[in-house]
Parts: sequence; C-alpha cells; structure tokens
Amino acid sequence: MTVPADPTSTLPPPSASGSAPPEPRAPARAQLRTRISSARTGLIAGIAALIVVLIFIIQNAHAVSISFLGAHLRLSLAVALLLAGIAGALVMAGAGTARITQLRRVMRRDRRSTPAGT
Repeated sequence: MTVPADPTSTLPPPSASGSAPPEPRAPARAQLRTRISSARTGLIAGIAALIVVLIFIIQNAHAVSISFLGAHLRLSLAVALLLAGIAGALVMAGAGTARITQLRRVMRRDRRSTPAGT
C-alpha cells in the first residue's frame, strides 16, 4: 500500500518498505547579539583600520605635486590618496542617499494609492 505524499511537507514520503525518513533536527540556537557587542565589534574593526591607515601614511610620507582645476598643491602622497578616497566615499554616500530617498518616495506613493482593505 502506497501512502500519498503530503503536499505541504518538506520531508520525502515514506518508502515502500515502511522505513520512515530521519527526524529533522532542531535548528541550532542563535547567539543573541546586543548593541554593546555590535559596538565592541565595530570599535575593534575601526582600530584595526586605523592602524592600517597609519602604517600607510608613515610609509608614503614623500611629497608629490598635484594639479586639479587650476589649483596646484604639494602634499604627501598618503594625504593626497586619503583625500581622494574620502571624496570618493562622499560621492558614493550621496548617490546611495539619493537612491534610498527615491525608493522611500515610491513606497510612500504606493502605500497611499493602495486601498487599506487590500
């Protein structure tokens, strides 16, 4: 006699010999993540990044000439690269903020146009 498979079950149907599939295991208990543990992790990552940046600045201390839009500067290579990186990060943050604002406006518009009963 064949037992019909339950369409809502994720387990395979029992075999014809009558052996049942193995019992599913309970999921492992997730570790609780607190704000303090997240802040601690962030601080450790920040300190590590700061150490790497300081090593970079110390090793690239020689001066270079930079010309940009008629401005002529002479500063250390490390500072010039860090300023370029900061400028790039600010441009990306601006683009990301603009995109998030755009998506929020679309969601707000869709929420207003959809009737409350649906």
